[in-house]
Amino acid sequence: MNLSQLRPPKGQKQKVQRVGQGMGTGRGKFSGRGAKGAKSISGYSRMRGFEGGQMPLHRRLPKRGFTNIFHIEYAIVNVATLERLDGDTFDPKTLLKLGVIHKLKDGLKILGSGELTRKITVKAHIFSASAKAKIEAAGGTAEVILKRPVDAVHPAAKPVVKKEKK
Repeated sequence: MNLSQLRPPKGQKQKVQRVGQGMGTGRGKFSGRGAKGAKSISGYSRMRGFEGGQMPLHRRLPKRGFTNIFHIEYAIVNVATLERLDGDTFDPKTLLKLGVIHKLKDGLKILGSGELTRKITVKAHIFSASAKAKIEAAGGTAEVILKRPVDAVHPAAKPVVKKEKK
């Protein structure tokens, strides 16, 4: 047997039924769509969630809440994670390279879950109080990076300086 002799099993391949070809095709005058109505017309598509004219669920339910456009979401790393990593200096670029965080988002935040037994230097945009205490208790340093990526994205988050009138 070779590739030129391969054939699909009998009955697997069927001819596509051509609709709208008249009375002699076995599909009849209206091609199985019925005489009238929206569904009989070419190009008909029903709205997602359509319930036959009843008010759809997504319109019956009340709207709630809002999206805060100034919401700041940090990439979070725990002290226990830093304990497991090799090296003694960690900053956002290092943690991205090591695969600890996958996206920096609006900055790096260090949280205090877990124990720290060695001296490390951590540079982050924000520290929880317990994380800072644990890093400094182990003899390390917690340096705050002032420039956050969010400052470039949300100009309204910066303090507004009013100009004096002449």
